[in-house]
This record gives sequence, structure tokens and C-alpha cells, in this order.
Amino acid sequence: MAADYDLVVIGGGSAGLVAASAAAQLKAKVALVEKEDRLGGDCLHYGCVPSKSLIHASRVAYDVKRGDRFGIYSDLKGINLHEALGHVHRVIDTIQEHDSTERFESLGVEVIYGQGQFIDRRTFEVNGRQLKPRCFIIATGSSPALPPIDGLEAAGYLTNQTVFSMKDRPDALAVIGAGPIGSELGQAFARLGSEVTIFASRDTILHQEDPEAARVVQHQMEAEGIRVLTNSRAQKVEVIDGKKHVTAGDETFVVDEILVATGRTPNVKSLNLEAAGVEVSKQGITVNAKLQTSNPRIYAAGDVIGGYQFTHVAGYEGAVAMQNALLIPLKKADYSVIPWATFTDPELARVGMTEEQARKRYGDDIYVLKQEFDHVDRALAEAAGHGFAKIITRSNGEILGAHIVGVSAGELISEVVLAMSQGLKVDALKNMIHIYPTLTEVNSKAALQLTKQKYAKNETLQGILTKLFSFLRSVG
Repeated sequence: MAADYDLVVIGGGSAGLVAASAAAQLKAKVALVEKEDRLGGDCLHYGCVPSKSLIHASRVAYDVKRGDRFGIYSDLKGINLHEALGHVHRVIDTIQEHDSTERFESLGVEVIYGQGQFIDRRTFEVNGRQLKPRCFIIATGSSPALPPIDGLEAAGYLTNQTVFSMKDRPDALAVIGAGPIGSELGQAFARLGSEVTIFASRDTILHQEDPEAARVVQHQMEAEGIRVLTNSRAQKVEVIDGKKHVTAGDETFVVDEILVATGRTPNVKSLNLEAAGVEVSKQGITVNAKLQTSNPRIYAAGDVIGGYQFTHVAGYEGAVAMQNALLIPLKKADYSVIPWATFTDPELARVGMTEEQARKRYGDDIYVLKQEFDHVDRALAEAAGHGFAKIITRSNGEILGAHIVGVSAGELISEVVLAMSQGLKVDALKNMIHIYPTLTEVNSKAALQLTKQKYAKNETLQGILTKLFSFLRSVG
């Protein structure tokens, strides 16, 4: 049976857009199916773009409030959330032009809007049409997961998909979940004037990060007046006199709104994947190293397969899946060097292993190289001397992981990512000449710690150098 298309991509988010545009530019015949009436997916409309835009607005407000540190006094007349969200939507609209229907059609992609499903292993039906390509890529993303809290649904709640459509700022906001979304938006709303309480189920926020780095962020948030309840779970929500009463343990918190940020669930329910012979687990669609599902004609990428749920990883997976689907499936997804960042203030960025993970694998052959920002001149000049860079290496200088918590951490981690991806030793960071004064000195100063630590342990070398310098002084 002849195929209608080389590739049908289901889902118009990061993974799907990368796959569809790249395939079309290779002159493949491509159709892109999106259930919403616009392209861009969660990242553009509900995730990375709006959240970072709102975070920027909140940082401006925070800096204005604290201008007296620099002898700058201003009268902050107020904060208008509606106008702040106007900035958010202007940014979305600007980026939307790059992800427009017209742009993709100009590349040769047939864009189809509608909710569809598989009817057999080779056919996807949408708007009454049956699409039969050589291969599919499923890139339908994920949605907010709802925690089992009594009364929550009846009381009403916000998620990252609805919070940016608010009209008025809540005077009091409860944030259920202390991962990246909850921490970022919780701090942003606090800086925009809301009284924020964050419910964290673990002993720190951002529990998947280096604990020491996560505590730096948590202490800053608490210093700003955010109440962080650790080892705490909301159990019940009631609406009394128009207010939402959140019960956790023996305490009840009265708020105007509740933001739920307790994880994600893959968007698979409407696809009828059973008919396509595609296996699905609780984490998402099951794929092999080539991102191929249990149906060899169908690939999957992005949040819908679980794993690293980041826009940049979704885009990478979309490219891998596209190459394998169109050509000979030989390329494997490589997750050995995956960076990410949480855009709180201070930012927290990570790549590779934590110290604990490294010690479990390599035992005592581990060096922890740490440099505080309070010894980086540019950070001090910008009143941002809190936080640190921590690089974990083996004794031979192999970089196993890095964690940076501080100003511009999401940018600073890139030097370490480049070194790791190219197989460079930590000395590469030490030996390169950094501009002074820049924040990147934190990386070179951290890398220098390996030389210092190894020298401190080597008493024989210290003795030899002591005698050598004594001899050189004696002969003039």
C-alpha cells in the first residue's frame, strides 16, 4: 500500500515542531496534527516563555523595592498584575510568529488542526480524514497532574495552564508543590505582592537538586517573606465565605487562590494507542533508545515519553526521532550530558551527577570543587555574592557533574556543559582566560580547586618543592 506521507507528526509543541520543520526541509512530505488552534505547545503558551516573562517582571519589582541599597529611592505606587501579564502575552505573541501556521506551511508542512486518534497500526484519523504515512512521531506533551486532595476540584485551582490568564493578583496564594514550577511562580507572585505559602512534601524545595544548592534558594525565598512548609502535604480544601481554606496537618491556611504544581501526566488518553499497538506505562509511551515504540512505524518524543521533561530535551528528541523515522533507524538518544535550570532568584542550574550519586559510583575517587560567589568580584559589584558553583570530578579531572546556584546560573553552566560534551577535563575551565570582571570566573576558580586539593594531599610533593625553593634561594 502506498503511503500518503513520509511522516505524520502528532503534536505541535517543541518536539513536534522540530521534527516537522526539519523533515520538511529535507523535502519529506509531512503533515503536522495539533489538537489546539495554534502551534507552540505548552512551552510557548503555558510554560517556559510566560513563566520567565512573569519572573522578569517580578524581578524588576523586587529591584525597585530594594533600590535603597544603592542609594536609589523611588516611590513604588503599586503593582498591576494585569499589566504585568500584558508583557507576558506580548512576548508570547512575538515568539508565536516563529511558530505560526504560515511559517510551517511555507516550509512545506501540511498543518491540520483537530483532535484525532489511531484506528489501526498504520492509520490516524482526524477531522474525518485517514492519514497513512510511512511513519509517525507522537509528540503530544504532558499536562498538570492533580494531587488527591479532598475538596480541591470543587474549590477550584490554578495550574501553569490557567495562571497566566488571571485578571487580578491574589492577596494570598497557596502553592502546592515545590518543584521548579511551584518555586518559580511562588517567588514571582510574592515579589508582585501576594502573600505566598508553599507546601513542599520533602525536607527542602527542589528536592531533585543538590540539597545544599536547594537550601540557598529556599533561604532566599524565606528571607523575602515566603512561607515554605517542608514535609507538608495539603489534605483538604474548603471554601468558606469566598475564601479557600487549605488544611495541612493541624494547620489551616486561608487564601484567595491555589496554584497546583505537583508534576505532569503524559497526554495519551485520547490517542487510542491500543489500536496502534503502542505500549504505554504510567510514565508515558514506552520507547527504546532510538525513540521507537512497540510499533516500529511509530516514534515518540518529548514529555509524552517521560524522562527529562524540558523543552530543550524535547527538541533534541524530536530531531532524533525524525532522523530515525525518515531514514535508517540507527541514531540513539544520548542523555549523558543533559543540563537544566530553575529560574528562581538565585537561579539553580545543574548538569550530570550530584555529589551523592558520584560517590555511590566512584567511591573515594571523587573531588568536590566549590567556589562561593562572595569571592567573585563581578558578583560582589552586582550585590549578588550569595550562592556557589560546585563541580564534581574524579581524581583524573573527568567532570561528573556541576551545580551552580547564584546569579545567571543558567548561563554560567554552559561552559561546564561544553567541557563535558567534548570530553574535556576540568583543567580546561581553569586554563582558559576569562574576561575580568565577569561572573564566569566562578567556573575557573572552582576548577582551580582540584589542583589545590591534590597539592594539599601530596606531602611528598610539598616536601620536594620546599627543598627546591630553599636550594634556589641559597644559590641566589
